[in-house]
Amino acid sequence: MTQSHKDCFGILDKVFPLGKEGLREIVPACFDCPQRKECLQAALQTEEGFELRSQALERSSARGIVGRLRRWSEKKEMSRLKNARQGGKTWPWN
Repeated sequence: MTQSHKDCFGILDKVFPLGKEGLREIVPACFDCPQRKECLQAALQTEEGFELRSQALERSSARGIVGRLRRWSEKKEMSRLKNARQGGKTWPWN
């Protein structure tokens, strides 16, 4: 059974737009939507979502060696996901 989605489903600029202060905000109408979690997750899997997540990683501070490794790992994972989504190789030996 397929579930129908609203027209705004998974569109980052509609469900998580920039607010007046330049920060992203959840649209108040989304709070009552039963699909809000799936919608936001789908929005973060788009090209714009990957860019948003990359920018957030760049702004975050990595304290100590563990913090640097964690940030490197997250960047690598996002790169793999982006390549897989574009149909590219995810591992060098594939």
